[in-house]
Amino acid sequence: MREGLWPVLTNARARFAERIAVVDGDRVVTYAALGASVDALARGLRERGVAPGDRVACLLPNGLEVLELTFALAGLGAVLVPWNTRLAPRELATIADDCDPRLLVVHEELLGAADAAARLAAATPEFVLVGAGGWQVDFVDPGAFDAAPADLDDLAHLYYTSGTTGRPKGAMLSGRNVLRHAEAAVRELGIGADDRWGHFAPMFHLADAWATIAVTIAGGRHVMLPRFEAGAAIDVIERQGVTLTNLVPTMLNFVVHHPEAAPARFASMRRVLSGGAPIAPALVRRVMERFGCEYVQTYGLTETSPYLTLSLLHPHLESLPADEQFRYRAKTGRAFAAVELRVVDDEGNAVPRDGASIGEIQARGETVTRGYWQRPDETAAAFTADGWFRTGDLATIDAEGYLDIVDRAKDVILTGGETVYSTEVEAALAEHPDVFEAAVYATPDDTWGEVVTAAVVAARDRAIDLDALGVHCRERLAAYKCPRAWRVLDELPKTGSGKIRKAALRGSTVP
Repeated sequence: MREGLWPVLTNARARFAERIAVVDGDRVVTYAALGASVDALARGLRERGVAPGDRVACLLPNGLEVLELTFALAGLGAVLVPWNTRLAPRELATIADDCDPRLLVVHEELLGAADAAARLAAATPEFVLVGAGGWQVDFVDPGAFDAAPADLDDLAHLYYTSGTTGRPKGAMLSGRNVLRHAEAAVRELGIGADDRWGHFAPMFHLADAWATIAVTIAGGRHVMLPRFEAGAAIDVIERQGVTLTNLVPTMLNFVVHHPEAAPARFASMRRVLSGGAPIAPALVRRVMERFGCEYVQTYGLTETSPYLTLSLLHPHLESLPADEQFRYRAKTGRAFAAVELRVVDDEGNAVPRDGASIGEIQARGETVTRGYWQRPDETAAAFTADGWFRTGDLATIDAEGYLDIVDRAKDVILTGGETVYSTEVEAALAEHPDVFEAAVYATPDDTWGEVVTAAVVAARDRAIDLDALGVHCRERLAAYKCPRAWRVLDELPKTGSGKIRKAALRGSTVP
């Protein structure tokens, strides 16, 4: 019996054959048609020499082709390597040389970046082109596709970290990692055949990519948006009746501040998820008011497929008053069904479950990576002696088992002997009506060692008054936590997945 991710599609095409699987602009595809197109693609890629274990990279916007490629490679026993579409050619070349892909599937609008990367790289993959109308090569070939033998522990996906603080490294995810995560997400979120998932966050990032498997398991509908734009996302939610989606906080911020974000336009939504970065409670309140549906905070890492926590309420908490429920919904969340979590101090001892003591989040389970591609030293450093994965994130844990992230270990600010967690300062700034978004980080200082620095962007039709912001912070925070240095920017630098690039802010220039 074949194991791996291929049976996810074969089961879906058998159970949900005439149900709509994908809506991508004017293209509407049933599960039966999706299965047939994936068969043809897999046969075509096999004819081009793709064999089990080969890496196949893709440089694609969101769309039907990402879904087709994901399952075709599963059938071939090959490894999907999604590339961030916002990376510079030199960054892409570095990744190409690290993973040495057999093919690069590239959209014609990104061909310039792919060509430039190819000139810089030693690796020379063959290109397979995708255009506005779909595949630019003929993969039509009659006959059934015979999937390659596979094992759940075979490498299935290779995701490269953003590389904002160093050379990108590939997190290895096996079929077991990906499948067990998707199965747990279906159970936890109650994903069913009537759900319509909005692929609004980039599918090259696990903030969204996990849903390609989970929604297919459930026989739900994949609704595509090539790239995120707040107004377009609102239109698609309303027009296609989207019921579920996951957005990073910066995307949610753009949506709730959009002039057309009337609650009636989100009437189809039953849950909106936020993940990929910490989110301020003030923004959570705005999201809940605008969307008018259940809000779920998520937290996870590329290395964990990704979810580690969800802020879904334990059943006994659902009877609490609304304000008490909100306190839990706005937390980082309790452990995701597929993992074990612990929060430990520097000696590896569990911190008290008092919601105040701080330690590092560590994880283990079937969804956790086995390590980094061709990086044995970094793989070893990522795990404790007893096999727990070190996230590098600092958090508290309360008596109910809900975590609350206070900072990345690398983002903690040490100023005048005091410790400041940037997320606490960012949350205070987010409460001010003039602030659209903010990032807090450390800058070196001869007197204090480091000083708290805030980069802020003004809300629509508002202006930043730094004196007023200073007063606002001092009313909410200890003096040593308040920013001593400020930068007012038109926008904050971000990664391709929408996360704020604090490394760029710490540098001398902001791209």
